[in-house]
Amino acid sequence: MIHDDARARFPEMPAGYESFYLRACHPDGGLGIWIRYTVHRRPGREASGSLWFTLFDAEAGAPTAVKISVPGPVAGDGDWLRIADSRIGPGSATGEVRVPGTAEAGWDLRFDGAPALRHLPRGWMYRSALPKTKPLSLHPVARFDGTVTIGGREITLDGWPGMVGHNWGSQHAERWIWLHGMNFAGTDDATWLDVTLGRIRVGGLTLPWIASGAISLDGQRLALGGPGAIRRTRVAERPDRLEFTLPGNGVWIRGRVSAPRERFVGWVYADPDGSEHQTVNCSIADLTLAVALQGGPPVELRADGLAAYELGMREHDHGMTIQPFPDG
Repeated sequence: MIHDDARARFPEMPAGYESFYLRACHPDGGLGIWIRYTVHRRPGREASGSLWFTLFDAEAGAPTAVKISVPGPVAGDGDWLRIADSRIGPGSATGEVRVPGTAEAGWDLRFDGAPALRHLPRGWMYRSALPKTKPLSLHPVARFDGTVTIGGREITLDGWPGMVGHNWGSQHAERWIWLHGMNFAGTDDATWLDVTLGRIRVGGLTLPWIASGAISLDGQRLALGGPGAIRRTRVAERPDRLEFTLPGNGVWIRGRVSAPRERFVGWVYADPDGSEHQTVNCSIADLTLAVALQGGPPVELRADGLAAYELGMREHDHGMTIQPFPDG
């Protein structure tokens, strides 16, 4: 159901946010891009669109990041979303960000990947008011070709591994994590990890972590997390690293993802209710996994400089650099 999963929801939302995004890394790790096309709508206001571009380069230190916000995002006519002259749709993404005083970025990318992964365990959850955030991956693993330019530097992508995602909702979770792993040593595109975790606020209380997503092992997708697994889910998060244990459908995974602090990009994420989160992301992080299969041998997986770790949080004392671009 790629077409339905990719349909833009913001035209029918009185308030909320929506994002189409992609990430891709050099097959050897340590060099990657993260691009987002987002829409934000506060109650009673017209929707605005934003383009976000980040280049991660382990040899260059801090990521290079640019962002622009403009009115009038458009959906349809063969594209998933168009913001100004930039677009993303089936199999391709093009765009540019030109902001005086910052590095200029442009991209012309083509991609193809695995069928969609719906993170939420029930289809009705994507149609109902709750949960307030709807995550899915249009391609939980993909391959990219094309070019990106940033600050006069041109980079050619030739079969780079990556993913393409889509989410929307009326409010961000109180706290969230996104974790993505691919191109594990000794494996191919049939093995990947794609998980979101959230802590939601209900009646003044912040609930424990709820995970959703899947791990694919040689093409076999095994669901992870869900409301019934809350008591067995273990999460120890910091802005620059995460240790976790996630139960699933016939599988347990334990892992660690981390990167030096200087390799993270930090952003302000606006909520439709007027509040804000600060979010840090590294798309060239190191990930190790120990996978225990019911009735099968244990599996060890490692991806150096190829994983994505994102943490959304309310606190401001995390010590990470936040980009100077407003949101919403």
